[in-house]
Amino acid sequence: MTRNHSYDEERIADLIAAMPPAPAAWVKAAQQLPAARAEMDEIVARAEADQRFREAAVADLEAALAAEGYDVDRRLLPALRERLGA
Repeated sequence: MTRNHSYDEERIADLIAAMPPAPAAWVKAAQQLPAARAEMDEIVARAEADQRFREAAVADLEAALAAEGYDVDRRLLPALRERLGA
């Protein structure tokens, strides 16, 4: 059984306004995403352009990043490893 709910923009706005605010941690994480993505993009691009850096990053990501002066949040390392194919 399917229902066809037709809500106008005002009703949708009312429903959204009735929702509780997002938790502060979610807001902070969302604000940090663009910078984290940009840093990860830079690291991946560098690894694609610099074979020595790529080999070092695949062998020991944390050490390679530290040696090159990157201060990456540890929570991003699994995603970075995946992007590097490590």
